[in-house]
Amino acid sequence: MGKAKTVYFGAGWFNDKQNKAYNDAMKALEANPTIDLENSYVPLDNQYKGIDVGKHPEYLHDREWATATYRGDLTGIKASDIMIGVYLPDEEDVGLGMELGYAMSQGKYVVLVIPDEDYGKPINLMSWGVCDNAVKMSELKDFDFDKARFNFYDGAVY
Repeated sequence: MGKAKTVYFGAGWFNDKQNKAYNDAMKALEANPTIDLENSYVPLDNQYKGIDVGKHPEYLHDREWATATYRGDLTGIKASDIMIGVYLPDEEDVGLGMELGYAMSQGKYVVLVIPDEDYGKPINLMSWGVCDNAVKMSELKDFDFDKARFNFYDGAVY
């Protein structure tokens, strides 16, 4: 096994389905020996000044918080080895789409992680185009990030 890789963890957290996928992916990454989760970038853990907008939604209107959080996330992508996007085909997330595209532009290996029950559903053409590989959630804990390979997604695009 090579040196464990750091990841930028892109995932929504705005509803129950997104939270379940978020938590399932985090558990899988914690168990994956090719991932250095401790030194990875998780946006929810790096909001500007530690402000939790779930508890303080008024900061969503604060330019300083928004700009610093956005710029911090871009720095997190640049500093990470790999971009992981937790992707829900029925809930396209424009923010995740931007993160995926930015990671690709920075030369990062981009992996979409899709819940098993959603795997094979049509996904956005642009998200499909930037990903180097798409895996089922159940495969994430055993995915060898030391052997980054290209593979097609087994579903259609829209």
